[in-house]
Amino acid sequence: MQTSFFLAPTGVNTGLTSICLGFVRALDRMGVRVAFCKPISQSYGSDSEPDRSTHLIKATVGLQPAPPLPLSYAQQLMSRGLEGRLMEEVIHIFQKSALDADVIVIEGLVPIGDESYIAKINREMARALNSNIILVTARNAQRSYALNDQIEMTASLFGGVDSPQVLGCIHNKIGAPKVRQQHVTTDEEPDEAEIVEPDRARIRERLKVFHNPNFKVLGAIPWNPNLIAPRTKDVADYLQATVINEGHMAERRVQLITLCARTVPNMLHTLKPGTLLVTPGDRTDIMLAAALAAIKGVPLAGIVFTGDMLPPDNVLEHCDAAMKTGLPIILCHENTWRTAQLLNMMNTEVPADDVERMDLVMDSIATHLDANFLMDCVSKQTEKRLSPAAFRHQLVQLANKAAKRIVLPEGHEPRTIEAAIRCHEKGIARCVLVGKLERVTEVAVNHGLSLPSNIEVIDPDEVRHRYIPHLVELRKHKGMTEPMAENQLGDNVALGTLMLALNEVDGLVSGAVHTTANTIRPALQLIKTKPGVSLVSSVFFMCLPDQVLVYGDCAVNPDPNAEELADIAIQSGLSAKSLGIEPRIAMISYSTGTSGTGSDVDKVRKATEIAKEKCPDLIIDGPLQYDAASDANVARSKAPDSPVAGKATVFIFPDLNTGNTTYKAVQRSAKVVSIGPMLQGMAKPVNDLSRGATVEDIVYTIALTAIQADQ
Repeated sequence: MQTSFFLAPTGVNTGLTSICLGFVRALDRMGVRVAFCKPISQSYGSDSEPDRSTHLIKATVGLQPAPPLPLSYAQQLMSRGLEGRLMEEVIHIFQKSALDADVIVIEGLVPIGDESYIAKINREMARALNSNIILVTARNAQRSYALNDQIEMTASLFGGVDSPQVLGCIHNKIGAPKVRQQHVTTDEEPDEAEIVEPDRARIRERLKVFHNPNFKVLGAIPWNPNLIAPRTKDVADYLQATVINEGHMAERRVQLITLCARTVPNMLHTLKPGTLLVTPGDRTDIMLAAALAAIKGVPLAGIVFTGDMLPPDNVLEHCDAAMKTGLPIILCHENTWRTAQLLNMMNTEVPADDVERMDLVMDSIATHLDANFLMDCVSKQTEKRLSPAAFRHQLVQLANKAAKRIVLPEGHEPRTIEAAIRCHEKGIARCVLVGKLERVTEVAVNHGLSLPSNIEVIDPDEVRHRYIPHLVELRKHKGMTEPMAENQLGDNVALGTLMLALNEVDGLVSGAVHTTANTIRPALQLIKTKPGVSLVSSVFFMCLPDQVLVYGDCAVNPDPNAEELADIAIQSGLSAKSLGIEPRIAMISYSTGTSGTGSDVDKVRKATEIAKEKCPDLIIDGPLQYDAASDANVARSKAPDSPVAGKATVFIFPDLNTGNTTYKAVQRSAKVVSIGPMLQGMAKPVNDLSRGATVEDIVYTIALTAIQADQ
C-alpha cells in the first residue's frame, strides 16, 4: 500500500523545496521506492524553468514527476467554487507521478501574502491525497513564542497537532544568522561563520508545541553557509552585470561577500577562497592585490566593479595572468552602496540549474532527518480511506476505460444536456440524448452551451415505431397490444429502457425531472433483476470532506424486512468494494448492541445475523447508532469490541424514512456532494437521479452507470 507525505511550510523562507528533495534522498537511501509530486507550481524570483522543484528532482534523482498545474489556474478554479474539479486534477497528477512507488513525497505551496487561497489549497490537497502531514519551519529571526504560534496555526489547517495524520515538524536553518538575506561584510568585520549542530532536546524544550508526545521533531537541519553559497554566475545574472572576464564563473561559489573600503594592507585578510570582492572600479590597488592572490592559487569567487567603472586598460593588461587562472570579473552599473543593498536582498534559494549545490543540500538534509521514525511510518499499513477527489477521479478513469453508451431519456432537460456535453468532452461515456435535435440545440444555446456536432441525439418520434413489436413480445404475457405498446413508448424513459433491454445501449440515467418510480418501473418490467437477487435497492455515495461513505437504501424500499435488509447490506458492501471503498458495514438503528429492545431494533439485529451468515467475508456489525458507527470516541464507549464502530464506511438504514431523511440532512447541512442513487440488483444498469441533482451529480451518475455496465 502506498504511503504519501505532504510537506507544508509554516511560512516563507523555510527552504521547503530543499527539505522535500532531501526527504526524497533520505527515503531513497533506505531502499524505499520513492516518488515526488509537486501538484501545483509556484515560481520564485527569476526562475526560467516552469517549475524548479520538478526540474531539480529530475536532474538530481532522475524521477519523472508529472508537470504541475499553474498556481494561477488553481486559484481561478478555487475562486469559482470548483475545488472538486481542481482536486481531481491534483489526484491525476499525483497518480501519474506515483506509478509503482511505495512512498510519495508531495510538496505543498508557500503562503506568500499576495497569493490568495494557498492555505486552503494546501489543506484540500492533503485531504484529497489522504497524506500524512509534515510541517517545515525555520526561525527566520522570530522569537520562540511567535514560531510556536506559527507552527500551531499551520497544524490547525490539517486537524491540529493532535491529529494522527499530522506527524510533526522539520526544523530548518538552525543557527542561521538573524538577518535572513545574503550578508555583505566590510573588510573590517570578522568573516568566520559557525555551523551550529542542532540540539533536538532544546528545540522540544523551547517550543511548547513539541510537548505533545504525538507531534515530533522529525528533523533538525543546521544552517550551513556552504550550502547557501551561490555561484558567481548567479550573482552576475542577479545584478544584470556585464561580464569582463568569465573565468570559472559557473563553478566558483560565493562563500563571503566583502565590501572593500580600507587600504590594501588592511584588507589582505579577506583574500580567501570563495570571497567575492565588491569595490569601485577606480580601486586599482584592490584589483592588483586580487590578481596577486589569484596567481598565488587563491580561488577567489571574483571581483565586482561598481559604478559602471573599470580600472584602466594597462592595469587590466597587467592582470591578464590572474584572469587566466579563472578569476571572474564583472561590472555592475549601480554604485557601491546600491550594489551592496542588492546583494543583501539576493534570494538564497537553489536555482533550477544548480544541480551540484542541490545534491549537497539533499545529502545534508537527509543526514539530519529522523530516519527511524520515517521508516516506521512507511512500514505501517494504514487503513485505506478514499477521499472524495480520489473517488471522483477514479470514477472518471474507470468510465473512460469502459467506453460505454449511456441513454439519457430526458434529452430536453438543461442539466442533462450540459452533463452529456461534459461526459463527451472528458470521454466518460458516449451519451445518447433522447429528444428532438432542434429543441436540444435550442436549450443548449439558451444556457450558453455548445452542443458538439458528433454528440448523438435520437428523435423519439422517428424511432418509436421500430420498438413497438419488441415491447409487445416482451410483455405479451401481460396482454400487451400494439396500441398499448405505442402508448407506453410515448414515455421516453420507457423507450430508453427498451433500448437497453435490446442491448442497443449499455445503461440508462434518468430522474432529473421524473420520479424514482418513473425510472424504476419500466426497468423492473423490461430489464428484471440479476439472477439470485430478490430486490432492487439503492446507494448514495456521500462525498464528505475527508472520505466517501456509502448510504443505503435511501431511495427504493420503504420498509424492508430482515431478509431484505440483509440483502441490501450485502449489495451495498459489494458496490462499495467494486469502487475502491473498503466496506465496513454498519447496520443502523436507534440502539447499539444489546442496549435496546423493540421490533425495529430486533429487525436490524436479525438482518445483521443473516448478512453475516450469507457473506462471512464482509465486515458487518449491528445494531449500531449512527454516532457509534461514525465517531471513534463514541465507539470506544458504546461498542469497544466492534470491528465496525467508529470506522464504518457503509451505513445501512432500517427503512426508507430514516435513510432518505438522513442522506438529505447530511447533504444539505454539511454541503456535501452526494452521487446517486445508484441502483443495485438490476440485470443491466439503470440509475435514478434526484430531481434536485446538479450537473456534477449527473456527470458522476453517468460515470457510475458506465462502470456498472463494464462490471
